[in-house]
Amino acid sequence: MNPTLIRRGLALSSVLWLAGCNTVVMKPSGDIAAQQANLVVVSTLLMMLIIVPVIALTLFFAWRYRASNTSAKYEPDWDHSTKLELVIWGAPLLIIIVLGLLTWISTHKLDPYRPLDRIDETRAIAPGVKPLEVQVVALDWKWLFIYPDLGIATVNELATPVDMPVRYKITASTVMNAFYIPAKAGMIYAMPGMQTELNAVINKAGVYDGFSANYSGAGFSGMRFKYHGLSQADFDAWVAKVKAAGNTLDRTGYQALEKPSEKEPVRYFAGVTDGLYDAILNRCVGDGQTCINKMVADDIVRARTAAELCFTPQNKAQPKLSMKNE
Repeated sequence: MNPTLIRRGLALSSVLWLAGCNTVVMKPSGDIAAQQANLVVVSTLLMMLIIVPVIALTLFFAWRYRASNTSAKYEPDWDHSTKLELVIWGAPLLIIIVLGLLTWISTHKLDPYRPLDRIDETRAIAPGVKPLEVQVVALDWKWLFIYPDLGIATVNELATPVDMPVRYKITASTVMNAFYIPAKAGMIYAMPGMQTELNAVINKAGVYDGFSANYSGAGFSGMRFKYHGLSQADFDAWVAKVKAAGNTLDRTGYQALEKPSEKEPVRYFAGVTDGLYDAILNRCVGDGQTCINKMVADDIVRARTAAELCFTPQNKAQPKLSMKNE
């Protein structure tokens, strides 16, 4: 087969494949993700102000001063132009300053730990509205979602009401993962023994993909879940369905769930043992295990006690005796 035809076919198939891509990252359904997408667009356009002219001028100079163009002005001794230097250095400097300002503002405004102050660009969050809390645990290789205010838990299925601010508290059981719902917000790492947070909102009802964006072992490719953005009535019905499951997630059940498994089906738990998430976070679910927060507190007490003993009056250095002969 003609190699040229093969190359053209591959190029055409790539274009067609890209045309069918789901551009959820640039057209999300959540306000935080939308602001992040706008930041990407603005930053790209600002950088294109430098990139496009440089590429265009490179091609123009190559064409204008080609060997066959004898009419091009030849100035081998030219070495400086103040105006050209101002353009070469001034334009990129201005772009860098603007990008720096955008980065500074967006870093604080889109801080995942920062509580939301708006539902979308036209609606602020009403005073006194309490975010829905969801505790997220990355397991091998599945996701556990605990709703402490509702007393329920799910595996590989997440749901929240539309236009409801949600505060995610995120940790992991063994290795680092990354919690990511492209339609809602950016990627947030999940790490064992540590807690990260994400404040976000979904503005459009639908079913969206969620997954781990950090490789974590053999079952990583199947570590996916469906995220449901529901109306308040549909969310209440979903909660009722979960509570109808009848199962309770206690410490023994969690230890069984924690064992590595791949492509785990959706599971519902109508009840959750009090303090289970804190025990997972502090790595003391099993009997006889000491919680990390207790170890830290005990270390602080021991350090404070040792410091107090070192600086008590009886332990202060005694005055040196004079060695001079009387």
